[in-house]
Amino acid sequence: MTPSREEPVSDQPGLGTPTAGLAGAQATQSGREARAVLGSRRIVVVLGGFLVPVVILGAWQLVTAFGLVPASQLPAPAEVWAAGVDLAQRGWLQQDVAISVQRVLIGFLIGAVLGLVLGAVVGLSRLGDILLSTTFAAIRAVPSLAWVPLLILWLKIGEESKITLIAIGAFFPVYTTVSAALRHVDKHLVEAGRAFGLNGVALFRTVQLPAVTPSVVSGLRLALAQSWLFLVAAELIASSMGLGFRLVDSQNNGRVDRIFFVIIVLALLGAITDALVGVLDRWIKRRWG
Repeated sequence: MTPSREEPVSDQPGLGTPTAGLAGAQATQSGREARAVLGSRRIVVVLGGFLVPVVILGAWQLVTAFGLVPASQLPAPAEVWAAGVDLAQRGWLQQDVAISVQRVLIGFLIGAVLGLVLGAVVGLSRLGDILLSTTFAAIRAVPSLAWVPLLILWLKIGEESKITLIAIGAFFPVYTTVSAALRHVDKHLVEAGRAFGLNGVALFRTVQLPAVTPSVVSGLRLALAQSWLFLVAAELIASSMGLGFRLVDSQNNGRVDRIFFVIIVLALLGAITDALVGVLDRWIKRRWG
């Protein structure tokens, strides 16, 4: 009988070979290490974000504990928390947060849509730029509180005046970023879109808007922050409920603890809404980035 000849083992990577198995194991290990590094970075980012607030809270506690600042000017963190619990038990906190968030969202949506439309007009049309840019630049310089007397005179002290003021605040960041970004869209990209038969609204929706999406998201984040600023301006002057009203009411009653608590709530709401826009930003980057 002729002895069978043993086939040599190939060193070329392939399915079922030792080299392929080793490469697969190394790839799996590399993937695990990459995920571990990414996870650790996320943890660092989260912990780093809480570092400064924790330091401020600790310094605040020490200052009040040693009596370095009178309690009438700077209450202890425990007193501020107790004031917040009292507002919640009375139902005032829930009511104030609900009405303020509602006003911000409605005014923000109105201002953002108008800013997107008029920003597109100014950014895409030479005639629109000539007719509108100077006027909007002048109106943008008007302080928020300057609008309050006029809006109260025109729209009284109802919801319309407050939402209009918030819409004004949200309008300009979106308008400014969109109009400026559209002026700098790559002309070759626009020409390519027109070569495929796109014009007008179709060209804007398909080519130009995706090209300026990062700028639009940045404008939305600024507009949302501006909306909270204009909300407080509206509620400080003419309101019977809301977080701005609660600030004035607490001032009139000498409740510094409530003032601090409402300021903290406003900061938290602003951070939450900004984080939501950040989620939208990441989704857009994954889709069009």
